[in-house]
Amino acid sequence: MTSIEITGPADAPTVVVLGGISSSRHVTATATNPSPGWWNGFVGPRKPIDTLQFRVVSMDYLGGNGDDALSTHHQASALLDALDESGIEQLHAVVGASYGGMVALSLAELNPTRVERLIVIGAAHQSTPTATAHRSLQRRVVELGFRVGLESEALAIARGMAMTTYSTSHELEGRFDSDDPLEREREIERFLALAGAQFVSRCSPGRFLALSRSLDRHCVNPAAVTCRTLLIGVIEDYLVPPSQLRELAANISGPCELALVSSSHGHDAFLEDQSLIAPIVQRALLSRVRAAA
Repeated sequence: MTSIEITGPADAPTVVVLGGISSSRHVTATATNPSPGWWNGFVGPRKPIDTLQFRVVSMDYLGGNGDDALSTHHQASALLDALDESGIEQLHAVVGASYGGMVALSLAELNPTRVERLIVIGAAHQSTPTATAHRSLQRRVVELGFRVGLESEALAIARGMAMTTYSTSHELEGRFDSDDPLEREREIERFLALAGAQFVSRCSPGRFLALSRSLDRHCVNPAAVTCRTLLIGVIEDYLVPPSQLRELAANISGPCELALVSSSHGHDAFLEDQSLIAPIVQRALLSRVRAAA
């Protein structure tokens, strides 16, 4: 069974929070684990997802054994089992960003009566061919690394490749604005090397391959999603373009709202431009609280 972490009042509405493939069950600092979580600026007391008002649950994704057959439906099923084990029946909302948004959609397909509302950020019902093409090359780099005994170094390179798809050319131009081409090249290399090293420290090469494949094999039937759904997209998102979100919104069976915002951080806006996303998420969560009061 997957590991989950729960924080917030036991009698409060439950909100599941799910992030990208590098996230974990530790979404925010808690009394038992005061270290910052992966979304510490967004989840916590008096933060956009307020742990004084909501009981927040997050999970560790499956994939530790590098399972080639892993899917987002497996993640959703494992989460439901963990919720059952913890005695949590009804979910006020599932807030999922990137890979977590895919898992949220899979959960809604598997058990449509379990969740009141989905809030999906930067994710859709399937991967685009463009996103799959990029991830396919990243996997080939890691697979080559396994063949020559340099899998960790290969994973660091693959993560650097991925970083170039998470942001936008405008953001990268602003970040690396040196007039000296040689210095600019060095700055970019240092940035990508650091991002790669940080990722390697928390994700094994085998786990990356399993999660990357599950991203590309993700497939949800939008008509099976019947709960109230809010899709949040970034106009500049290279991996999940607005056209795909419009298609998804048009085919979801339940009430669906699409909110598009503009951010130079592209796909990573949920991490790097949190103030832009926060008001949209807060309104969606609190409107349900007031309606139920």
